[in-house]
Amino acid sequence: MRAAMLHAVGDDKLDIRDDFTLAPVGATDVRVKIKATGVCHSDLSVMTGLLPMPLPVVLGHEGAGEVVEVGDQVTSVAPGDHVVVNWTPACGACDRCVGGQPYLCMHYVMESFTLPRFRYGGETPAFGMVGCGTWAEEIVVPWQGAIKIDPEVPYEVAALIGCGITTGVGAVVNTAKLRPGATAVVIGCGGVGLSVIQGARLSGATTILAVDPLTSKHALAKKVGATDACTPEQLTEAVASLTGGQGFDYGFEVVGRSQTILAAWQATRRGGDVVVVGAGAMDDMVSLSAFNLMFDGKTLHGSLYGDSDVRRDFPLFAGLWKAGKLDLESMISSRIRLGDLNDAVAALRGGEVLRQIVVFD
Repeated sequence: MRAAMLHAVGDDKLDIRDDFTLAPVGATDVRVKIKATGVCHSDLSVMTGLLPMPLPVVLGHEGAGEVVEVGDQVTSVAPGDHVVVNWTPACGACDRCVGGQPYLCMHYVMESFTLPRFRYGGETPAFGMVGCGTWAEEIVVPWQGAIKIDPEVPYEVAALIGCGITTGVGAVVNTAKLRPGATAVVIGCGGVGLSVIQGARLSGATTILAVDPLTSKHALAKKVGATDACTPEQLTEAVASLTGGQGFDYGFEVVGRSQTILAAWQATRRGGDVVVVGAGAMDDMVSLSAFNLMFDGKTLHGSLYGDSDVRRDFPLFAGLWKAGKLDLESMISSRIRLGDLNDAVAALRGGEVLRQIVVFD
């Protein structure tokens, strides 16, 4: 089968080849024929080394497809079912899972660094990004990594739910628990940032300021729910005009840089909530004074995968899309083929695109 693989951190080009095979399906595994997969900034972060992964690695983690084979102990899905790929499968038994935080389960995340599920060129092993590797025609994942979804939901929409939507909307409804009537600022208007904006709209925010240096993204941000938009240079003025200088109730950072985390902190009022959604570098340190941490009474949250229980949230977000409450089609910049992925990665580096979706026959 075909897949797109990264050999080494820093490579500009992916190795797109057609000699991949899969490891056998184990008793608790599911084999999925990928029908659609997104090109997410996290994939680029693996290529640059910002997100560490074992190498060589088949990239891709945001996907949806059809179950074609299941292990003899799998009861959650069956061949023919439509599924969304869950890149953080929960084991169900660890303290985090039992305590209601399945998105923090590390069991399968750690396994993904030691268990290569792909082979190429004969028997040379290759890993899948966070155990997935959705930039391939088929993948094998634990049964917890394939969440059944309504077959009426198109695969392209289902793929977006697999990462961008769940991360962004979940950051609002699960992490922040945004209150109706509140105000919010969202720094970064890529695919996840637009999902945060939609989550704020769904939650009843009265003012939603979208902040992005690319003014070309402002119109779409307003289309999906932002009431106002500005560039980073205009943020101080926007805080003054929209909040009377008090700051927003909620600040969402969706870039993954210390500079923008501080900007979200400064744009949020005393007693407000600052939510870090962007994936940043391990050595990019954020400096806040001990006095301000106490005196301003703000709460700083990290949000991983939107603090979601995907068994609940994937179907929930699909239902919101079916009800016309989530605009996912507007977030798709283009539909491409697997062979176009190198061009897609180059476009992602340029920053203008939102979600490019690889569509498989």
